Amino acid sequence: MWRWDFFWSILPAILNGFVVTVHATLLSFAVALVIGLVFALARRSPRAALSRPARAVTDFVRGTPLLVQLYFLYYVLPLAGLKFPALTIGIFGLGLHYATYIAEIYRAGIDAVPRGQWEAAAALDLRPWYLWTRVILPQAIPPIIPALGNRLIALFKETPLLAAITVAEMLLVAREIGDEHFSYLEPYTAVGLFFLIASLVSSAGVTWLERKYGSVEAAI
Repeated sequence: MWRWDFFWSILPAILNGFVVTVHATLLSFAVALVIGLVFALARRSPRAALSRPARAVTDFVRGTPLLVQLYFLYYVLPLAGLKFPALTIGIFGLGLHYATYIAEIYRAGIDAVPRGQWEAAAALDLRPWYLWTRVILPQAIPPIIPALGNRLIALFKETPLLAAITVAEMLLVAREIGDEHFSYLEPYTAVGLFFLIASLVSSAGVTWLERKYGSVEAAI
Protein backbone atom coordinates (compact mmCIF):
# COMPACT_ATOMS: atom_id res chain seq x y z
CA MET A 1 0.00 0.00 0.00
CA TRP A 2 1.00 3.61 -0.54
CA ARG A 3 2.94 5.16 2.37
CA TRP A 4 3.15 8.94 2.37
CA ASP A 5 5.79 9.04 5.11
CA PHE A 6 8.06 6.79 3.03
CA PHE A 7 7.36 8.84 -0.09
CA TRP A 8 8.39 12.13 1.55
CA SER A 9 11.44 10.55 3.17
CA ILE A 10 12.89 9.37 -0.18
CA LEU A 11 12.26 12.60 -2.10
CA PRO A 12 15.67 14.15 -1.24
CA ALA A 13 17.49 11.12 -2.67
CA ILE A 14 15.29 11.14 -5.79
CA LEU A 15 15.92 14.86 -6.14
CA ASN A 16 19.68 14.24 -6.09
CA GLY A 17 19.18 11.73 -8.89
CA PHE A 18 17.12 14.32 -10.75
CA VAL A 19 20.01 16.77 -10.54
CA VAL A 20 22.31 14.15 -12.09
CA THR A 21 19.71 13.50 -14.79
CA VAL A 22 19.45 17.18 -15.70
CA HIS A 23 23.24 17.54 -15.63
CA ALA A 24 23.65 14.58 -17.98
CA THR A 25 20.87 15.87 -20.25
CA LEU A 26 22.28 19.36 -20.68
CA LEU A 27 25.87 18.25 -21.22
CA SER A 28 24.81 15.50 -23.63
CA PHE A 29 22.74 17.99 -25.59
CA ALA A 30 25.68 20.39 -25.80
CA VAL A 31 27.82 17.54 -27.17
CA ALA A 32 25.06 16.65 -29.63
CA LEU A 33 24.78 20.24 -30.87
CA VAL A 34 28.50 20.45 -31.63
CA ILE A 35 28.95 16.99 -33.14
CA GLY A 36 25.67 17.28 -35.03
CA LEU A 37 26.83 20.48 -36.72
CA VAL A 38 30.10 18.79 -37.68
CA PHE A 39 28.17 15.86 -39.19
CA ALA A 40 25.80 18.19 -41.05
CA LEU A 41 28.61 20.23 -42.60
CA ALA A 42 30.65 17.12 -43.42
CA ARG A 43 27.71 15.50 -45.21
CA ARG A 44 27.24 18.65 -47.30
CA SER A 45 30.90 18.71 -48.27
CA PRO A 46 31.65 18.14 -51.99
CA ARG A 47 34.64 16.08 -50.89
CA ALA A 48 33.80 12.40 -50.75
CA ALA A 49 36.53 11.89 -48.14
CA LEU A 50 34.37 13.91 -45.73
CA SER A 51 30.81 13.25 -46.83
CA ARG A 52 31.00 9.46 -47.13
CA PRO A 53 32.51 8.75 -43.69
CA ALA A 54 30.07 11.20 -42.11
CA ARG A 55 27.14 9.45 -43.77
CA ALA A 56 28.46 6.02 -42.77
CA VAL A 57 28.89 7.01 -39.13
CA THR A 58 25.47 8.65 -38.86
CA ASP A 59 23.74 5.69 -40.52
CA PHE A 60 25.54 3.24 -38.23
CA VAL A 61 24.74 5.17 -35.04
CA ARG A 62 21.10 5.71 -35.99
CA GLY A 63 20.77 2.07 -37.02
CA THR A 64 21.91 0.59 -33.70
CA PRO A 65 20.16 0.81 -30.29
CA LEU A 66 21.35 3.47 -27.88
CA LEU A 67 21.57 0.92 -25.05
CA VAL A 68 23.94 -1.26 -27.08
CA GLN A 69 26.11 1.77 -27.81
CA LEU A 70 26.28 2.65 -24.10
CA TYR A 71 27.22 -0.93 -23.20
CA PHE A 72 29.92 -0.92 -25.86
CA LEU A 73 31.43 2.37 -24.66
CA TYR A 74 31.31 1.34 -21.01
CA TYR A 75 32.42 -2.29 -21.19
CA VAL A 76 34.50 -2.56 -24.38
CA LEU A 77 36.53 0.65 -24.43
CA PRO A 78 38.32 -0.25 -21.16
CA LEU A 79 39.62 -3.37 -22.91
CA ALA A 80 41.42 -1.01 -25.29
CA GLY A 81 42.88 0.96 -22.39
CA LEU A 82 40.33 3.80 -22.59
CA LYS A 83 38.81 4.17 -19.14
CA PHE A 84 36.44 7.01 -18.27
CA PRO A 85 33.91 7.62 -15.48
CA ALA A 86 30.44 6.21 -16.15
CA LEU A 87 28.86 9.67 -16.28
CA THR A 88 31.40 10.87 -18.85
CA ILE A 89 30.74 7.82 -21.03
CA GLY A 90 26.99 8.31 -20.65
CA ILE A 91 27.18 11.97 -21.66
CA PHE A 92 29.30 11.18 -24.71
CA GLY A 93 27.14 8.20 -25.69
CA LEU A 94 23.91 10.15 -25.49
CA GLY A 95 25.49 13.14 -27.22
CA LEU A 96 26.85 11.08 -30.10
CA HIS A 97 23.59 9.23 -30.60
CA TYR A 98 21.47 12.37 -30.70
CA ALA A 99 24.04 14.23 -32.80
CA THR A 100 23.07 12.03 -35.74
CA TYR A 101 19.46 13.22 -35.49
CA ILE A 102 20.35 16.83 -34.81
CA ALA A 103 22.56 16.77 -37.93
CA GLU A 104 19.38 16.23 -39.98
CA ILE A 105 17.71 19.15 -38.23
CA TYR A 106 20.69 21.35 -39.07
CA ARG A 107 20.51 20.10 -42.66
CA ALA A 108 16.85 21.06 -42.93
CA GLY A 109 17.60 24.53 -41.57
CA ILE A 110 20.51 25.04 -43.95
CA ASP A 111 18.46 23.86 -46.94
CA ALA A 112 15.76 26.37 -46.00
CA VAL A 113 18.13 29.34 -46.43
CA PRO A 114 17.07 31.12 -49.65
CA ARG A 115 19.24 30.37 -52.66
CA GLY A 116 19.75 34.09 -53.19
CA GLN A 117 21.73 34.27 -49.95
CA TRP A 118 24.17 31.67 -51.26
CA GLU A 119 24.49 33.46 -54.60
CA ALA A 120 25.05 36.83 -52.93
CA ALA A 121 27.77 35.35 -50.71
CA ALA A 122 29.41 33.79 -53.75
CA ALA A 123 29.26 37.12 -55.61
CA LEU A 124 31.01 38.80 -52.69
CA ASP A 125 33.62 36.02 -52.69
CA LEU A 126 33.23 35.41 -48.97
CA ARG A 127 35.54 32.95 -47.34
CA PRO A 128 33.89 29.72 -46.11
CA TRP A 129 34.23 30.74 -42.46
CA TYR A 130 32.45 34.06 -43.01
CA LEU A 131 29.90 32.44 -45.30
CA TRP A 132 28.79 29.99 -42.62
CA THR A 133 29.16 32.16 -39.49
CA ARG A 134 27.87 35.46 -40.88
CA VAL A 135 25.34 34.45 -43.53
CA ILE A 136 24.09 30.84 -43.47
CA LEU A 137 23.98 29.69 -39.83
CA PRO A 138 22.46 32.95 -38.45
CA GLN A 139 19.53 32.36 -40.84
CA ALA A 140 19.40 28.57 -40.53
CA ILE A 141 19.40 28.17 -36.74
CA PRO A 142 16.45 30.30 -35.50
CA PRO A 143 13.77 28.34 -37.43
CA ILE A 144 15.09 25.01 -36.14
CA ILE A 145 15.14 25.99 -32.46
CA PRO A 146 11.73 24.36 -31.77
CA ALA A 147 12.87 21.11 -33.41
CA LEU A 148 16.03 21.18 -31.30
CA GLY A 149 13.87 21.70 -28.23
CA ASN A 150 11.88 18.58 -29.07
CA ARG A 151 15.11 16.61 -29.35
CA LEU A 152 16.20 17.93 -25.96
CA ILE A 153 13.00 16.61 -24.40
CA ALA A 154 13.48 13.24 -26.12
CA LEU A 155 17.08 13.06 -24.86
CA PHE A 156 15.92 13.88 -21.33
CA LYS A 157 13.51 10.92 -21.40
CA GLU A 158 16.31 8.61 -22.59
CA THR A 159 18.53 9.28 -19.57
CA PRO A 160 17.14 6.30 -17.56
CA LEU A 161 19.24 4.12 -19.89
CA LEU A 162 22.29 5.48 -18.08
CA ALA A 163 21.31 3.34 -15.10
CA ALA A 164 22.51 0.37 -17.17
CA ILE A 165 26.08 1.68 -16.90
CA THR A 166 25.81 2.56 -13.19
CA VAL A 167 25.19 6.30 -13.53
CA ALA A 168 23.33 7.39 -10.39
CA GLU A 169 20.44 9.13 -12.16
CA MET A 170 16.85 8.95 -10.93
CA LEU A 171 15.98 5.45 -12.08
CA LEU A 172 19.04 3.85 -10.50
CA VAL A 173 18.45 5.75 -7.25
CA ALA A 174 14.82 4.61 -7.19
CA ARG A 175 15.81 1.01 -7.86
CA GLU A 176 18.37 1.06 -5.06
CA ILE A 177 15.80 2.52 -2.67
CA GLY A 178 13.32 -0.17 -3.66
CA ASP A 179 15.90 -2.92 -3.19
CA GLU A 180 16.81 -1.57 0.24
CA HIS A 181 13.26 -1.16 1.57
CA PHE A 182 11.52 -3.85 -0.51
CA SER A 183 9.07 -1.22 -1.70
CA TYR A 184 9.09 0.03 -5.29
CA LEU A 185 5.76 1.82 -5.63
CA GLU A 186 6.78 5.12 -4.03
CA PRO A 187 10.29 5.53 -5.56
CA TYR A 188 9.21 4.65 -9.11
CA THR A 189 6.14 6.87 -8.78
CA ALA A 190 8.38 9.74 -7.67
CA VAL A 191 10.62 9.21 -10.69
CA GLY A 192 7.62 9.22 -13.00
CA LEU A 193 6.32 12.45 -11.46
CA PHE A 194 9.68 14.18 -11.84
CA PHE A 195 9.88 13.15 -15.49
CA LEU A 196 6.28 14.19 -16.13
CA ILE A 197 6.64 17.61 -14.55
CA ALA A 198 9.94 18.34 -16.29
CA SER A 199 8.57 17.17 -19.65
CA LEU A 200 5.42 19.30 -19.33
CA VAL A 201 7.45 22.39 -18.46
CA SER A 202 9.85 21.70 -21.34
CA SER A 203 6.97 21.13 -23.77
CA ALA A 204 5.47 24.47 -22.78
CA GLY A 205 8.85 26.08 -23.49
CA VAL A 206 9.05 24.44 -26.91
CA THR A 207 5.52 25.64 -27.74
CA TRP A 208 6.58 29.18 -26.86
CA LEU A 209 9.65 28.84 -29.08
CA GLU A 210 7.50 27.63 -31.97
CA ARG A 211 5.34 30.72 -31.67
CA LYS A 212 8.37 33.00 -31.44
CA TYR A 213 10.62 31.50 -34.12
CA GLY A 214 8.41 29.23 -36.20
CA SER A 215 9.83 25.88 -37.18
CA VAL A 216 11.45 23.98 -40.00
CA GLU A 217 10.31 20.38 -40.39
CA ALA A 218 13.40 18.20 -40.37
CA ALA A 219 13.48 15.23 -42.70
CA ILE A 220 14.50 12.50 -40.29
